[in-house]
Amino acid sequence: MQIVYQDENIVAINKPHGLLVHKTSLAMDAKVFALQELRNQLNQHVYPVHRLDRKTSGVLLFALNKEYQSKISALFREGKMSKQYVAIVRGYTQEVGTINYHLKNDRGVIQEAITNYKTLKHYEIDEPFGNYQTSRYSLVELQPLTGRMHQIRKHMAHIFHPIIGDRPHGCNKQNKFWKEKWSMTNMMLHAEKLSLNLDNNQIEIVAEKSSSMKEVISLLENLNI
Repeated sequence: MQIVYQDENIVAINKPHGLLVHKTSLAMDAKVFALQELRNQLNQHVYPVHRLDRKTSGVLLFALNKEYQSKISALFREGKMSKQYVAIVRGYTQEVGTINYHLKNDRGVIQEAITNYKTLKHYEIDEPFGNYQTSRYSLVELQPLTGRMHQIRKHMAHIFHPIIGDRPHGCNKQNKFWKEKWSMTNMMLHAEKLSLNLDNNQIEIVAEKSSSMKEVISLLENLNI
């Protein structure tokens, strides 16, 4: 595991695409888990304090003792930390925007969900898609103000700018296009930064973009018309 931050109470890794945080009945096929791998690497117990989708790369934080597991979990529940993501999505997004769209959890409960975003760059490449002669994409920075399951993925799909590589919330035709054209199967969503105030210390944890996301950005830069 690539450790991007560690002190006496917490440790953060840059989780790769496709790695589960811990065992779950929703993915019985998985044999390797971030919690287990990090525990073995550090040779000590680690305690999860939040979730990161299996398909999402980026900052994943653990506590190194139960006291800080409770303390940091409370910060997440109360929204007292800042999370910043980057994603590559279909189409041209607005310069800035707020998505305020309630989501249903796995128990059928409707919950408030809010995501702010801003566009970092637009790309247009000379590749026909559907009825269009070119294909358009956006690199966006996102800040979820609430922490609902698959919130960013569902919100971007809701405004018709689904994340490339997202299944099942994304665009199947775009996902097929990227897989067949460039053998790209990872979801282009990355948890880039996590900021929190812990024991009166402001901590900012940053994780470098995954190699596959860098490759896609480079490809779009080179093909941009």
